[in-house]
Amino acid sequence: MGTSVVIAEDTYIVREGIRMLLEGAGYDLLDSVETYDELMAAVSEHGPDVVITDIRMPPTRTDEGVRAAREIRENHPETGVVVLSQFVEPSYALQLFEAGAEGLAYLLKERLGDLDQLEHAISEVRTGGSVIDTRVVDALVEARTRKPSALERLTPREREVLAEVAKGGSNSAIADRLFLSQRAIEKHINSIFTKLDLLPEKETNRRVRAVLMYLAEESA
Repeated sequence: MGTSVVIAEDTYIVREGIRMLLEGAGYDLLDSVETYDELMAAVSEHGPDVVITDIRMPPTRTDEGVRAAREIRENHPETGVVVLSQFVEPSYALQLFEAGAEGLAYLLKERLGDLDQLEHAISEVRTGGSVIDTRVVDALVEARTRKPSALERLTPREREVLAEVAKGGSNSAIADRLFLSQRAIEKHINSIFTKLDLLPEKETNRRVRAVLMYLAEESA
């Protein structure tokens, strides 16, 4: 019996392309779904050897593929998972592997043009191995060796506030948008100034300098 597979991908053309590739290579396609909920139901119903899932799917199109992979590995350890992503960003891979790499693979979607790479990932996760795309490895190495950014000192909430400042929002507008008090926003902004080593001067100048630092990192 061949390797049984469930596909989860919300883009029809991509989903059909993967289906045709796998069926042409002799895999046993059990189901092809579009959403996180459909994927979890298909895994429970069919018990596939391997799941191939997009990293972003409905309902939120954020990190459903990563969450599904970790849940599948926890509740169905006999099922390997290949997560497909168009993002080289290392944080997604780190999130996927943070609880263990056994039976997990992270591949860029551009690799779908090379069936050998996809088949290698399927084979590895089915037997408990793991695979991470070489381009993501390169990005991880670069991230570890580059000079730390002052913005890394900020908490997630402070980065969120700074992003709103960069959009030109006033303290009052930011407070409304983030469902916080204006006093809380002022505290976050003062903390941002301190962590970014922006010495006391005119408030406007410090906001501008903080925004320039933020935009420089975002465009890097």
